[in-house]
Amino acid sequence: MAFKITEECISCGACEAECPNKAIKEGDTVYVIDPAKCTECVGSFDHSKCSEVCPVDAPQPDPAHKETRAQLLEKWKKLHPGETPKTT
Repeated sequence: MAFKITEECISCGACEAECPNKAIKEGDTVYVIDPAKCTECVGSFDHSKCSEVCPVDAPQPDPAHKETRAQLLEKWKKLHPGETPKTT
């Protein structure tokens, strides 16, 4: 499932640089994650980097965008054509 950034976000920007899919952008008051690009870092890392680097745990799973690990990997492959995933 894609992640979303909650109201706890302090707009520090730590998450944006860590996203391998460029799914995180600065919003009006908090950073936002594009669910069409978020793969929970499947294909790039063993765990979600945004939640790892966030000092306030603002990135959380988004129940409105439930996806299996296989679906996340397929999304990653579409975002990174010709590349080999580092994780599966």
